[in-house]
Amino acid sequence: MKYNNQELQHTYLLSGTFTLALRLVVGWTYFSAFWRRLVIENKLIEDEAGYIGEKFNHFLPNALGIKPMIEYLVSNPDTLWWAMVTFTIIEAIVGLFIMFGLFTRLMSIGVLALATGILLGSGWLGTTCLDEWQIGILGMATGFAIFFTGGGKYSLDYYLQKKPLFDKIKYSPWIMSGVLPIGDRLMKKIILSGTIVIFFMTLFTNQYFHNGVWGKLHNKSVKPIVEISDAKLTNGKLSFTVFRIEGADVYGSFLIGIQLKDQDGKVIIDKDGESLSQFSKSDIENYYVAKVIAGKHSLVIPLGSKADLTINDDSLQNLTKGLYELTLTDISGITWTKSINY
Repeated sequence: MKYNNQELQHTYLLSGTFTLALRLVVGWTYFSAFWRRLVIENKLIEDEAGYIGEKFNHFLPNALGIKPMIEYLVSNPDTLWWAMVTFTIIEAIVGLFIMFGLFTRLMSIGVLALATGILLGSGWLGTTCLDEWQIGILGMATGFAIFFTGGGKYSLDYYLQKKPLFDKIKYSPWIMSGVLPIGDRLMKKIILSGTIVIFFMTLFTNQYFHNGVWGKLHNKSVKPIVEISDAKLTNGKLSFTVFRIEGADVYGSFLIGIQLKDQDGKVIIDKDGESLSQFSKSDIENYYVAKVIAGKHSLVIPLGSKADLTINDDSLQNLTKGLYELTLTDISGITWTKSINY
């Protein structure tokens, strides 16, 4: 079925108008990030509670495909700060412009890119349901749909494209709104292909992060998991590396026990929560902006934090050769163990 230019314009105008609610909602989800971080409360101040860079660090342990980039940023605080500022500004521009329907198609690409970043970086997070995964995948689908519909009648594009300046811009329909210069047959192929790719991403990431397609459903945000590595006994010192890879991003792991036993079960070291709350800063070497710190009643290990811990104790002098077992105890009762061959 063939359409004349006037019918096409009316079709695009109507379809763009139909997606007004999508534009406003998805626009606010991104603009509100800027609003929360700078207007309601400044969350771009380093070393203060709520710093967005530390929240970004929470993405690190189970990010998909972009883990090296996240690790580089959280290992370089100055670069991370600039990245967070830039990211916040981009979210503000994309969110505000798409709500007003200004350069709608260009902004829809921004929505698609931001949503993809959220999906890959934090799609595994969500304590009660698949929170970040849903935000990411729905943002991708929305950005894709709005690119084809444009802004419709209730957009600044609609009024600006009537002006001679914008009317003469060759690529105006590609970055703003209106009739896309694509044949009907090619359009159907592009839409079908894009839809298949996004639906594949939906199923793939749902399975990768949560086993949501088949197998036993899991949620990596429910309980804390701390990896222990590089554990060793040298020169009367116990040293090891902790890396918090799972659990709620808004709640730290509270370490209330560090115990070392020999192969006969004899306790060599037994640190409780009170002693760990006095853990010396000089004996904690953090890797990232999310830091392991001594809290009021325990040693606090935030999600995504990684640190080398060193314990000096007289009981570690003149140890006999053999196999030792290091045990860390969380306030929830969860324990993690690591064998040390001395």
